[in-house]
Amino acid sequence: MRASEMEAKLIPVPLSERMLTGFLHTATHQYLTLVPGSANTFPAPQPGHEYTLYAHVPFCESLCPYCSFNRFIYQPQKTRNYFAALREEMRRTADLGYRFTSMYIGGGTPTIQIDELVEIIDLARSLFPLREVSCETNPNHLTLPFIEMLMNRVQRLSVGVQSFDDGLLRQMNRYDKFGSGNEILERIRSSAPHFLSLNVDMIFNFPSQTPEILKEDLRKIISSGAQQTTFYPLMTAPSVKTSLANSVGRVDPRREWSLYNIICDELGREFQPLSSWTFVRGSAGMIDEYIATSPEYVGIGSGAFSYLNGTLFVNTFSLAEYAREINARGSAVTASKKFTELARKRYDLMMVLFGRNDNAREYLRKQPALWLEHLFLSLAGAFKGSELTRFGRYLSVVMMREFFSGVNNVRDVARLALSPEERACAMPEAGNIIQPH
Repeated sequence: MRASEMEAKLIPVPLSERMLTGFLHTATHQYLTLVPGSANTFPAPQPGHEYTLYAHVPFCESLCPYCSFNRFIYQPQKTRNYFAALREEMRRTADLGYRFTSMYIGGGTPTIQIDELVEIIDLARSLFPLREVSCETNPNHLTLPFIEMLMNRVQRLSVGVQSFDDGLLRQMNRYDKFGSGNEILERIRSSAPHFLSLNVDMIFNFPSQTPEILKEDLRKIISSGAQQTTFYPLMTAPSVKTSLANSVGRVDPRREWSLYNIICDELGREFQPLSSWTFVRGSAGMIDEYIATSPEYVGIGSGAFSYLNGTLFVNTFSLAEYAREINARGSAVTASKKFTELARKRYDLMMVLFGRNDNAREYLRKQPALWLEHLFLSLAGAFKGSELTRFGRYLSVVMMREFFSGVNNVRDVARLALSPEERACAMPEAGNIIQPH
């Protein structure tokens, strides 16, 4: 299909989306300008508050061209040293009095050294009254030995697939690493029965992704046996802008609304929306974005974020500095940003909307400081009565897209402080596989 024919089938993006994107692009830059060295440890937990624990494992066998998370090329000994420091930070967090009932392990590729990951989970279960653990992985780790080690430790396993289309997989440098779309699909089918929830992470709005390609992806999701799927819009950051353009093409957010409608229509036959971009069937209730269901959370690991008492804390992105700081003082926090009262209310609103909370309009009525946001969303058609409309859910996707783009900019700034050696491991030619040392 020619590009002109593809665009002719897409619904034009509403003006309200463009207005919201423009406002958020400016606002997130203001809100997410961190103050280095302004706080060097977490505050004590507040009585009666529930917190979620996030653990970051930043190692990958190769780097995807679209990803701007804190990640490094896998090196076995550095990875083992890192896991040791991560366990120490977890113990220090327990010493502060934090108790978690939910844990999310992300990356990078958390399963890159499965024995070390198992130790992390077992330690967390010994320190905290965990009810649920969610962990990310890649399709090549959906093997019986890995599954057997995870199935009684992890309730929700999230697999990064992005697309089942072989052409897109090749553009993303994932075909040679993880196999064809059909091979990945078979691995998901065989793994899904072993977990309470197996989530398939997908991306939409690739420049060369036609509606037909997206619909075929959706049909495969439905047939996969997976209990959950998450569809993120393709996001970018300055650090990966060139590699992204050279691999998959230039991102055009004007296509998002149309493609989002296709996702909702196709998945609506068997799945229910659990959040604005997560869809579920059955009882798999954990969602991908823990920040939407956890008002406050503690992040451990290099490059991890924490949100406590209205303040955003960021750990160092340097692996060497991370291990040094944890061993010396038990904390790797190097920067923070205390939100204003209005910024906190806007952040809370974004989470309420994203979590598809049908009391969102009631929440707005109780927040006179957000009268302008309430008026804008009402005029844009975000509500029908007290409930969010589909377009209201899409506007929350736009909010999250711009928020995470702002977070990506924070990551880019943090990477500037890395040593040349660490920068080479964090930002080599995107997609090139580097043999581990």
